[in-house]
Amino acid sequence: MPTVLNRNRQIKKLAAAALTVLIAACAGREPPSAPPAPTDAKAPAETAQPPVAPPMPMLLPASWDAIPDWQSNDPVPAWNAFLASCEKLGGKPLWQPVCSQAAMLKSAAPADPATLRNFFQTYFTPHAVLNADGSDEGLITGYYEPLLQGSKKKSTRFRYPVYGVPDDLLTIDLAELYPELKGMRLRGRVEGKRVVPYHSRAAIEQNGSSLAAREIVWVDDPVELFFLQIQGSGRVKLEDGELLKIGYADQNGYPYRSIGKLLVERGEMTLEQASMQSIKAWAKQNPEKLPELLNQNASYVFFRELPNNLSGPIGSLGVPLTAGRSLAIDPRVIPQGAPIFLATTWPDSSRALNRLMVAQDTGGAIRGAVRADLFWGFGDAAGALAGKMKQAGKLWVLLPNSPET
Repeated sequence: MPTVLNRNRQIKKLAAAALTVLIAACAGREPPSAPPAPTDAKAPAETAQPPVAPPMPMLLPASWDAIPDWQSNDPVPAWNAFLASCEKLGGKPLWQPVCSQAAMLKSAAPADPATLRNFFQTYFTPHAVLNADGSDEGLITGYYEPLLQGSKKKSTRFRYPVYGVPDDLLTIDLAELYPELKGMRLRGRVEGKRVVPYHSRAAIEQNGSSLAAREIVWVDDPVELFFLQIQGSGRVKLEDGELLKIGYADQNGYPYRSIGKLLVERGEMTLEQASMQSIKAWAKQNPEKLPELLNQNASYVFFRELPNNLSGPIGSLGVPLTAGRSLAIDPRVIPQGAPIFLATTWPDSSRALNRLMVAQDTGGAIRGAVRADLFWGFGDAAGALAGKMKQAGKLWVLLPNSPET
């Protein structure tokens, strides 16, 4: 077993190697710069380059009138979700003033729609969220909290394990060594004297011996377990009727790969047909093809037990999610905890779905500025909405005004 010092050295080597790969990748996309000209030399006219345009801002201040249905939309259902965000953000300088005002408003009297709209218009400025190319429309999907059938004991029926975090999983925060890599993490394991990638989904499925004794519960359906990992949280009904709540704890470090997209590419279904429900139907019809398909997504999620008294699953912000009002976003663009106005349509419909939401979660597939995942809640009805939701939409993030504003 390597000493702590040796393990730290291995971690630093892995981080340095990762940085080298990142630099090499960038070098492959960008031509090398020419050596600088002498200070007294003037570049020939034919070599002069046009000025480089500044990057497109992803959050652009907007007017309240630009938000569809803002004046007629009821912000009350999102109010408690925002107050939950303040429990995590209230101590931060940007959020402290507005969260203090929210607390006073909460204690004064039950809030009505007009009062809450005035609160947001007084203390926030809306910002249109834009993609890197300047467009303002993106993909809005949905997720939910599923119910699985399970047991605390392995049996012929309940033979698919829901794993907790493995003891040998290393999580390396690259920012500790290289501040410019803030937000980037590597996951791996020690093999001999080397840090290597953690086991892929296929390796875990073929040989779970390294995860022995890390089973939280056993379930009866591999497809439902696969979608539990995609959703990030769920409930398991045990044989005695008890409900066990479980939530995301960690991941093996591999990027998420959509099996729905793979089925479309393989001609198993059309893009219009691709949904959670259609993928489950395909799995029942093609059990012999299922293991190979699932293993194409090397990403594997590990769980933890959650208290049964929680009102909802815990999102990445650290507060329970609110059905229909919590949104998963890319935190590189939108700050977690911020109110967001979503303008989209109902799943598989052209009917407008415009409402105030709160950014309280993230997801492996949620990457990009105008990209969000709407949490629909728990159970089959929520799953029916989440599984069909692939809508175009727009986002406005509400950012607190500075004290001088």
